[in-house]
Amino acid sequence: MQSPVAPTPGGRGMRQLIVVGAGGAGLYTALTAARAGAQVTLISATPLAASSSFWAQGGLAAAMGSEDSAQAHLADTLAAGRDLVRRSAAEVLTSEAPAAVKDLARLGVHFDTDGESKLSLGLEGGHHARRVVHAGGAATGRRIVQRLTTVAAEHPLIDVVEGIPVTAILTHQGRAAGVQLKTGEHLHAPATVLATGGAAALWSRTTNPAGATGGGMLLAYRAGAALADLEMMQFHPTAVVGTNGSAAADGFLITEAIRGEGAHLLDAAGDRFVDELAPRDEVALAINTQLLASGASSIDLDMRQVEVSLFPSVVAALRDVGIDPERELIPVAPAAHYMMGGIATDLDARTTLPGLYAVGECACTGLHGANRLASNSLSECFVFGGRAARAALEEPPLSPAAQEHALSSSTGPPPPLTAEGREALWQNAGLQRDRDGLTTLTQDSHPLIQLIATAALTRCESRGAHHRLDYPALDPALNNQHVVLAPGSAAKMNDWT
Repeated sequence: MQSPVAPTPGGRGMRQLIVVGAGGAGLYTALTAARAGAQVTLISATPLAASSSFWAQGGLAAAMGSEDSAQAHLADTLAAGRDLVRRSAAEVLTSEAPAAVKDLARLGVHFDTDGESKLSLGLEGGHHARRVVHAGGAATGRRIVQRLTTVAAEHPLIDVVEGIPVTAILTHQGRAAGVQLKTGEHLHAPATVLATGGAAALWSRTTNPAGATGGGMLLAYRAGAALADLEMMQFHPTAVVGTNGSAAADGFLITEAIRGEGAHLLDAAGDRFVDELAPRDEVALAINTQLLASGASSIDLDMRQVEVSLFPSVVAALRDVGIDPERELIPVAPAAHYMMGGIATDLDARTTLPGLYAVGECACTGLHGANRLASNSLSECFVFGGRAARAALEEPPLSPAAQEHALSSSTGPPPPLTAEGREALWQNAGLQRDRDGLTTLTQDSHPLIQLIATAALTRCESRGAHHRLDYPALDPALNNQHVVLAPGSAAKMNDWT
């Protein structure tokens, strides 16, 4: 652990920024600010390179091909999001993603190329063009995080605080003023950026690491920031169902890019039953229908015709648990994968609490709508991480009073997440939900489970990843209407354009 940056009393002095979280979004935000001459304190509750970004098998969606365009990428994003995408956010993402890819390359990320040194572009579900950029195939997240970690650790303007959680956002007169560490130490800065990751590990069946339980969302909410779209958890269609010798692989994600290269999904009779490259909500629900009809715990993914050299990390992981994908079918089923909701932000990552920003999976710009287009999330980390850094550095300096009198927003740690609560969330707010089950969840001891249930109860329709058995149809009146949860207020629908 390097020494935290001390605040500069009075005057502007050197611009300062606190970034909480060291996945792709946090690292890139910190580097963008540092390259602009700001002093950055980067705080990671875990050792560096232990984030969800590190494990991301997908790539970065960006219109880099000669036959592609930002407008085509925008159209696919809007279509996948089921009339809930905030168009302005999608326009930012699709227009700025190519520049983010080029900047990552300047930072030393080596993206996969073909034999002529052109980017090798993959095809994934919901895309109508090859536009997914990879680094090391399915090891993209690992490669990017490793490289950005190295650059950040070596940067003279970035101080890293490793292995110490943030327990509260400090506030003064309605503004964020820094953070409180678990040690009790207070760090102050004019702006704080949360890049703490998602919440898919709240569900008992998940592709995420155990720490992805929405801690940053609760930090923001307790400090007074609004949350949005918490009912929209994306369930990845193809996560391994581990049994017997392969139990260690349970929840291991089989990247969608493998289906883009020709892998098929097979029912109990060995027949294909869905367009494997349809958007994720459609494929996941089709698999769930098969499982309910058959009573089986999995369907089969057949990648025996796929060139395995394209996916060495996936193939190696499967072989480590006794599955040979060149000769055997792979048992898969949906699992909680990506939180499309989170801390409500504008297009520069500002939350509803001045001085507090959020980027990556903990944030909700409305970009993903009701169904995230594959590989838009890594692109989001870098596009909006850069925007967050630039906007945050324009915040006014803290007054001496703010540094002296800022208060912790913490009321103590939240109740621990229980195995029973995780299973209840999977059963009652999984691929299918209804009023009775969701109402039960509002009584759970964990506050984020309560908020997820409240959001799902508020959306009385089925749309994308949110499938209500008691409201099975999409309600056009709710197009572009986002469920917003502000502290001290009832849930409400807000129109985001």
